[in-house]
Order: sequence, then structure tokens, then C-alpha cells
Amino acid sequence: MKTIYKKLLILLLLLPFGMYAQGNLEGNVIDSKTSLPLSGVNVKVQNVSNGTITDSEGRFKLTKIKNGDVISFSSVGYKKQTIVFSNQGSVTIKLEEEANTLQEVVVQVGYGSVKKKDATGSVAVLTSKDFNKGAIVSTDNLLSGRVAGVTVNTGGGAPGTGSTIRIRGGASLNASNDPLIVVDGFPIVNSTNTGSTSFLASLNPNDVESISVLKDASATAIYGSRASNGVILITTKKGGKKLSVDYNFQYGSGSLVKKYDVFSADEFRSIVAQRFPNEVSKLGTANTDWQDEIYRRTDYVDNNISVKGNLFEKIPARLSLGNTYQEGLRLTNKFNRNTLSATLNPSFFKDHLKFRVNATFTNEGNRFADGVEGSALRFDPTQPVYEAGSYYGGFFEYWNHNANAPQLTPSVARNPVAQLLQTYDTGKNNRIFGNIETDYKFHFLPELRAVVNVGFDESNGTRTKLVGANAATGGTNNNVSYGTNEYTEQLLRTKLFDSYLVYNKSFNKLALEATGGYSYQIYQGRKYYTRNILQPNYSSIGDETDVDTDNVLIGFFGRAIMTYDNKYILTASYRRDGSSRFSEDNRWGNFPALAFAWKMKEDFFKNTNSLSDLKLRLGYGITGQQNIDDQAARNYYLQQYGIGNNTNQYYFGSVSYPIAISKPYNPNLKWEKTTTYNAGIDYGFLNNRITGTLDVFYKETNDLISKVAFPDGSNFTNRGYANIGSFYTKGIELGVNATVVKSQDVNWNVNFNVSKFERRIQSLASGFDVLLGDAGVGTGTTTQIHREGYTPFSYFVYKQLYDNAGKPIEGAYADLNGDGVINGDDRYIYKNPDPDATFGFASNLVYKNLDFSFNLRASVGNRNYNGVSATKGQYNLLKDNSVLGNIPTSTLDTNFNNTSDVFLSDLYVQNASFLRMDNITLGYTFPKWLEGKASLRLFTGLQNAFVITKYSGIDPEIGNNGLDNTIYPRQRTLLFGANVKF
Repeated sequence: MKTIYKKLLILLLLLPFGMYAQGNLEGNVIDSKTSLPLSGVNVKVQNVSNGTITDSEGRFKLTKIKNGDVISFSSVGYKKQTIVFSNQGSVTIKLEEEANTLQEVVVQVGYGSVKKKDATGSVAVLTSKDFNKGAIVSTDNLLSGRVAGVTVNTGGGAPGTGSTIRIRGGASLNASNDPLIVVDGFPIVNSTNTGSTSFLASLNPNDVESISVLKDASATAIYGSRASNGVILITTKKGGKKLSVDYNFQYGSGSLVKKYDVFSADEFRSIVAQRFPNEVSKLGTANTDWQDEIYRRTDYVDNNISVKGNLFEKIPARLSLGNTYQEGLRLTNKFNRNTLSATLNPSFFKDHLKFRVNATFTNEGNRFADGVEGSALRFDPTQPVYEAGSYYGGFFEYWNHNANAPQLTPSVARNPVAQLLQTYDTGKNNRIFGNIETDYKFHFLPELRAVVNVGFDESNGTRTKLVGANAATGGTNNNVSYGTNEYTEQLLRTKLFDSYLVYNKSFNKLALEATGGYSYQIYQGRKYYTRNILQPNYSSIGDETDVDTDNVLIGFFGRAIMTYDNKYILTASYRRDGSSRFSEDNRWGNFPALAFAWKMKEDFFKNTNSLSDLKLRLGYGITGQQNIDDQAARNYYLQQYGIGNNTNQYYFGSVSYPIAISKPYNPNLKWEKTTTYNAGIDYGFLNNRITGTLDVFYKETNDLISKVAFPDGSNFTNRGYANIGSFYTKGIELGVNATVVKSQDVNWNVNFNVSKFERRIQSLASGFDVLLGDAGVGTGTTTQIHREGYTPFSYFVYKQLYDNAGKPIEGAYADLNGDGVINGDDRYIYKNPDPDATFGFASNLVYKNLDFSFNLRASVGNRNYNGVSATKGQYNLLKDNSVLGNIPTSTLDTNFNNTSDVFLSDLYVQNASFLRMDNITLGYTFPKWLEGKASLRLFTGLQNAFVITKYSGIDPEIGNNGLDNTIYPRQRTLLFGANVKF
């Protein structure tokens, strides 16, 4: 009995000490729905200063905690959770998402990813739910109008054609302004191969999961030499553990929206009788609208099916098959693409070893139709399309009826319908690309990962152009006379090898992620010509072989991301790149970047419930540019030689011998470098029901690569590439995303963005102006200029004078220099193609099973040069040598007679501001179709619904630096479709 009392006494004496005993607690924090680890979660012991944050794997460790201590777990967008410590040793905490908050967005940043809330650079991300809807043939159309500072312009309505993408206006003057495109970690070649419509046409938009746009140098500098124009990171859809089938079908019927205003047949007869009564006998009896004749109603069909599941119950996989067929408005123009893509993303050894395998095969077929709009505008509307017994295969053309032989006439006299139907211009392109990425987390050091990424891209394209011998003379077939034929084959190949290490470690309040690695990529190109394949003995045309020199890029890169107290984030990166395009003295470039972010909400607005997020970002970085054109891509620093043609030969007697001709070269050519400064704010209100960003930026490009005149005797050509000067771009961007209504039955989300930028040339070679911008009326007819202190591609024109009635006076311009003589010295810079601001607005409304969405784009203050009116709007062009030709009805507004130099009048620089409704979609979903085994969504929509503009041309959105010398019209398409999910 005494023994029992003694034991109880000892227990009572030790009990108070036990209450104060200290212990350790470790564990991990995961999402309650997805079971994915949550990094950056605040783990704090209440009423004391002890605390930490979870690492990238969601793990944490607390030391020196006591029984009974209350430990809280909190993260933005999740419900706060607490537990009581009782020597558990290890725990797993499942955090639930807060109601009415946005799901955490992950942003790809190059060689890794971060959560959007932790990003320090100017980065925008779109997921599949944010993409534009409608007849989306090329991936670039998914983001048109959706990201502040990003413009996407197709430049016309050719099916499958690629867009001109500009991020913050680009960073170069005459070198490439295209952003770097990276698909699943593989930078793809930004060039269109023979037989293809665009380099992005090979990627099926239905396979895209998300798109991240890196805009400032602090985000892009990790790609160094290729990142001056921004980076677009495309992530494709992956496999899943649960078997599912997704089938999408779309059909569209397209039609012409607007035509160029020219005189009808009766109007043409009347005006010819007034202006050229002696030519009335040349008029025909037909009433032909040549634009109606060259265009047609079009069909669009898109089929895609994807299957994803778990192969062998261990390997998440996805297989996708797609076919897209689209007809262009021009009679013979069509695009057909077949795609096959496969994805495997297995993991082994408890996720220590992960693989990502992506492979895509694309077969692209095209029937091209070269521009005939100019001929359709000018051809005599009183003449028929067809003529019985015609020398030209039954088509009406001007010909010598008596001799049954061609009659030499100007290009205006070619039948545009015959041009389309008598030209069989086809292209094929087979492309296979993909990569294998291995990600290994070391067992003995789980904070360290090793990543190896190997990629391959090969595109083999052919193009055959057959033009019958009975086609009308005049014009050229790629510099080959009509009646001959041409075959072209081109092979492009890219290989990639990336390897890098990632170290991720948390030290109490400090989290560190360090990345370092090596990159090697080689671009190989071969082009083979075989001209006149049906007449191989044609004397002036032979076989040619053109071999491009391999281009190699080597890079060493490193990045460190340091986060303190889940509030202060510092990112530093550095890349050293070498390019084979430059000499050994100029080969290597250094590209550093530094960015800082401060989550300010808790410091300044801790007790404010309406403000849910506030982050300040500051960034600085240097990026490079080495993309020039095909000729400069051939290692331009080398002095290379080619074989001369029949005009560059030595003759010994009657025998000719070809000679070696030196190609242009410049051993001093070096990198363009762009320095960017960026300041931004990320914000959220009402528990992140409203989120957005505000950015201001300034970037300056030095050592501009441009084609300039070489001093006499200094080279083997009079023009070539050199580094000539600098220019800057500055701007501001605002983006807003809002959930306007969110209830059980109604969900309404909107997106709005606006951006403004200004470009100015700071210096050019020797301060000389550069004239450019062909007006299309003869050699040297330039309408634009590069001048120091002005926007690139500004219009360089005469100031038009007007009479008392406000009508322009033909050939009357202001004497701006006051010397009493009107000449080239009186031309001045008037406006430019850059907009004052661009806007985007998208809305998605869901009511129960009914959905309605649309997206709008606007551009304000941009100017176009209306080359159609400027070069064709004169009465004297009614008579073009021996035939008659139509002219625009805008001639009635000016009453100009002669082309002369009226095309240089500022009258033709016109306001091209616009508001465009890209797409309207209405759909209904049957969630329990086939007795609950599937869901079915039926939808209809209208693509290119309307455009509001004062511009007198057929479309204000033309690209081509604002020069409107006719455009392939965009069609309006009525869409119907279905989506079935099993």
C-alpha cells in the first residue's frame, strides 16, 4: 500500500513539470479537395512569436512548443484552421477553400512555376476557362484582347494564317518583334515553313491548358537572348487518373462582311462617257461585281476528341485527335489540319521521380490563293467572267482576237477569277515536335531536384505552284513566267537539351528556391528549289539548292527566389548566352534581372475587410535579341560566297564559267540589348471577388540591328545589317477581373484591360532619316520614316490644302519651310500607326445550365495610310494604257485626276480607331445526358460580329505597320457546335 501512495505522490509532483514540457511538431499542409501540397502557409503558435511557413512541398516543422499550445494554419483564399498541441509528433492539415474566392492560379515563369500571388514580375495567365471562344484555328487567337499590353492581329482573313503578336509594342526597330513561344518548356521556331500558314498552326488550340505571358525583363530574363519581346509559355493538357472522354464539334458558315467601294457597271459606263467619251466603244455589256465573283460563302468544320485516363493503373495519359477544315473567302483558298498528340506524366518512388512526355504530329494541307483584291478593284465591271472561245481557257481576258494570240496589257487587265482558278498552288507540311522532361527529387536530399528536358522539332514542307500555259500574261509566279511551274521543299529542325538543379528549403520564416542550369538549342534549316518541273529544259530556269547555316544557342542560367515571412519576395536571375550568329568577339551576352515584391495588406490594411490582397512589385532586367531575317541568320559575321547566275559569269570563247560572289557580312554585328524597368501593383477586393494589376514600365533598346547603307568600297554589297542606334518604349497597363454575381443559379464574370504605350527613336546611324513604307505606285514611293525623336513608322507626307468649301485641292500643299517652292523639303511627320490606347472586355454569364459570353476589343488613336484611295482614287486611272479600269468611289470626294504625288497627301492618313466584337456565344448544357453517363452542351455563336469605325477602308485592323494596300477580308461566321463529355 505504501508503494502505491509513493507512486501517486511522485506522479502528482511531476505533473506540473509535464505540463510545461516542450516538444516538436512536423507535418504537411494540403488542399482538402485536391490533396495537393500548399506552400507559403503561415504556421504560428498563438500568443508567442514562434512560427514558420510551409515549403514548396507543403511541409513545416515547429520546435520548442508546449502541450496545450494552440497552433494556427492560415493562407490567403483558405479557411483558417487551428489545432491543440498534445505531443502528436506529426500531423497532416487539410485546408478548405474560402467561399467565393478564386482558385489559386499557378504561373509558368520559365524553368519552373510560382503561384500568381508570389510572382515578382509582370506576368499574366489564362486558363482554358478564360480562352476566347468561336472559330479558333490558331492558338494565338485564344488570348486576343484578354491580356493588357498584348495585341494579336491576323492582318486579314486567310484561313489558318498566323497573327502578329506584340507584347508592349515589341522592342526592336527592324529585327524581330515576335515574342518567344515556349510549349511545355520547349522553345519553338518562330518561322513559318514552306507549305504552312503559320508556325503556330501546328498546335491544336483544343490541346492547350493554359497560357502565361511574361511581359517585363524580371520575368523574361531567364530566357536571355530571346526574351526582349516577351515570352509566351503554353502548357498543354495532361493525363488524369480517371478515365474520361471529351468530344468537340463545330460547324461554321462564313460570308463576306464588307467590300471596297468601287463604281458599279452602270456607274462606270456613265463616268467613262463623261471623262473619256472616245473610249466608250471599249465598254462591255455585262454587269459584273468582281468582288462578288472572287469571294464565296465558306464552310468551317472542327472535330476533336480526347481520351485521358490511367494506363496500367500507374501512368496518367492523354491522347487527342483533331481535324480542322476551313475555307477562305477567296474561291480556291482552304486550310486543312490533322493533329495527333499524346501526353504521359507518370511518377514513381512516391513522386520522387516524375516524367512528362509530350509528342505532337501535325499534317497541314493548304490551297493558297495569292492576293487578287487589287485586280478585282480595277477590272472593268462591264466585262464578263467568261468568254466563249477565249484564248485563255474560256476566261475573258484582253487578247488579239484576229491573231488568236496574247495581247500585252497592264496588270490591271487580268481577270481576277481566272487568276484564282487557273493557279493550283498547294502546300503540305508535316511536323512532329515534343519533349521528354525528367524531374528527380533526391531521396537523400529531398530539397534538391534535378531536371533534364530534351526536345525535338522537325517540320518538312513542300509547295507546288502550277499555272497553265493558257493563263493571262503579265505578273509573275514567284519570278517565274506563267506557263511554267515551281516546286519548293524546306526542312526545319530544332533540337533542345536543358538540364538544371532546383534547391528548395525553408528556414523558419525564410524560404529559398535556387535554380541553376545549362541550355543548348540548335536550329537547322535546308531549302531545296526545283523550278519549272513540267518544263525542265526551260533555258532561264534551273535547279537551285539553298542551305542555311546551323544556328546554335548556348546558355548558362541561374535564379534565386527568397521569401521572408511570406511577405517579402526577392527574385534574382542571371543568364549568359552565346549565339553562333555573332563573331567570337561579340558572341556572348549577359542578361541579369532583379525583382522585389512586398505583400503590403497586413502591414497597412490589416483591419480592412474590403481589401483582400495588395502586393507591390518592382523589377529591372536586361534581355537580348538575335533574331534577324533568313539571310542574316546564316552566321552573318562570316564572309560567305555563292555561285553567280547567268549575269555573273566569265566567258572563255563560247563557254561560260560561274564565279564566286561574296555575300554581305559584318564581323562587328552584335546583340541588341533591351533594359526594362517595371513597377506594378496586384490587388484584390471583397475576398478576391475583384482582382487585377496595374503596371508602369520603361524599356530602352540599344545597338539596334537594322539593314542600312554600307560606305562605298567597305563591303561586297551596298546594304547590310549593322548596329545603328536606340529607341525606348514607355507605357501603363491596367487589368481587372471581377465576379459580379456568384450564387447558386447565377455566375457572372467579367474581364477588362486597357494599355497605353509610347515608342520613340532616340538615335540612328549618323542621325540620318530612314525612309520606308511602299505606297505601291512605283519605286521609291515611301510614305513612312524613321527619325530621331519620333515614333517608328511615322507617316511622312505633305500637308494638304483645301478650298473655301473644304474640298482638297489637287497638288496643293503647304510650303512648310517657306522657301516658295513645294518639294520634298516640305514633307512633314504626321501621326503614326501606334494606338493611343487599346482595350479588351470579356463577359461570361451562366444562369443554371444556360451560358452566354462575348468578347470586345478596341483600339483608339491609331492611324492607317489608305493606300487604296491614295493610289487608285484618280480619274485618269479610268483609262490604263489601252484598256479601261475601275476606281474607288472615294474619287468623288476629292475629284483628283492624276496620281502624280497626291498619294503623299496627309489626306490619306486616316483615323483607324475601332471597336470590334470578336465573338458572341450562347450555349445550353444537359448535365445528365444518356441517363447521367455524360453531359452535353449545345451552342451557337457569331464570329466577327461587328466593327464600329470611321475608317473608310474595309477593315481598320490591317497590321503591316499601318499601310493599307488592300487586305484579305475577314469573314463573319455563324457557328453551331456540341461538346460531349463522358
